[in-house]
Amino acid sequence: MDVFKVSGNGPLNGQIDVGGAKNAALPILAATLLSDETVTLRNVPDLSDMRFMLEILRHIGAETVQPEPGVWKITSKKITHIAPYDLVRKMRASVCLLGPLVARMRKAEVSIPGGCVIGPRPIDLHIKGLKKLNCQVEISNGYVHVDASEIQGGPIFLGGRSGSTVTGTANIVMAATLAPGTTRLECAACEPEVVDLCNMLVKMGAKITGIGSPELVITGVEKLHGCEHSVIADRIEAGTFVIAGAITRGDVTVKGIAPKLLGAFLDKLEEAGLPMELGEDYIRVLPYQGSLKTVDVVTLPHPGYPTDLQAQLGALMTQTEGLSIITERIYPNRFMHVPELQRMGADISIEGPSAIIKGASKLSGAPVMASDLRASAALILAAFAAEGDTWIQRIYHLDRGYERFEQKLAAIGAKIERLSDKDMPKELLED
Repeated sequence: MDVFKVSGNGPLNGQIDVGGAKNAALPILAATLLSDETVTLRNVPDLSDMRFMLEILRHIGAETVQPEPGVWKITSKKITHIAPYDLVRKMRASVCLLGPLVARMRKAEVSIPGGCVIGPRPIDLHIKGLKKLNCQVEISNGYVHVDASEIQGGPIFLGGRSGSTVTGTANIVMAATLAPGTTRLECAACEPEVVDLCNMLVKMGAKITGIGSPELVITGVEKLHGCEHSVIADRIEAGTFVIAGAITRGDVTVKGIAPKLLGAFLDKLEEAGLPMELGEDYIRVLPYQGSLKTVDVVTLPHPGYPTDLQAQLGALMTQTEGLSIITERIYPNRFMHVPELQRMGADISIEGPSAIIKGASKLSGAPVMASDLRASAALILAAFAAEGDTWIQRIYHLDRGYERFEQKLAAIGAKIERLSDKDMPKELLED
């Protein structure tokens, strides 16, 4: 397996470009099944999750062509309604196939995605929404079986214990685009990635109002057509690079991202005292003297603080003076990276849903294991602030959500190498 060797070597300096958003591209790829015409997608990141989704689309019957890097032309003339376990198990976001298959085929058989290390991600709200659309839903042998022959728009409240559901909103919006009548979806997710999906669906001929608000109104149409669409920039990748600049006290310009997509995140960094310059399509982190201030954070659905930037902020808070508290309200087990940070010298304790971080930790390099996508990024960020070499294993998690991560960071001065685990010192492998 591949590993990263990261060495802390002072401030990062330069410009780093943000790629397309993974969390937008995945449901958008699924949405191409809604039309039998060609959909051209641009700014699609080259990630393992994209490759898995494209593999599933091809299995279902879609034709996929990549005329140039980042661009895909997808034509779904003749498709099947079945998404098998062997493919779906590789990626939880493949549950987004339910909506378009229900809409286009009036039936669907999609394997239920497996568990996740950061906590349960049930699809009960997806099923609730489909039932409210007058679909017959049955779960058997690990599959969701949907009969949508009598699908009909109607009022749907889609809130759950943790608020709105992003993938659930995507699924129900896609299903409703071709459902007779009007669907009024309340407690819809407001994330930029959901907005991007809705904007693309409108380009395909869908009738959706209230985009970006908690109430979406979808008036079903008979047919959707092809379109061209460019995926929005990845705000989580951008936030990760911003913290890379902050934790190394560097001068880093993160280019290609609208700061408005990261309102709650940037507000917390401003509260911490991080000097920044914000432009229409960039965020510049400036060098600073002394220490940043501590902050208390609670993760919430958008426009609250994003759970996908919780671990990265925690890494930064290990370098502040004082006590920070980060409370996780979205995914209960999203502190799997904390024991690895502790191995590097971080002073963090977990109490219920909160991580209590005592700052000013002197971090030192160590062999560590990544437990999930964002934990991988947090460990790399911590390694930038550590003395010595940090060896980060299981980086296949990172490849799911960050395109050319090490190349982008190396270009602004980071000492980060992708190596084989066979290159690790033997005593570290035995550690």
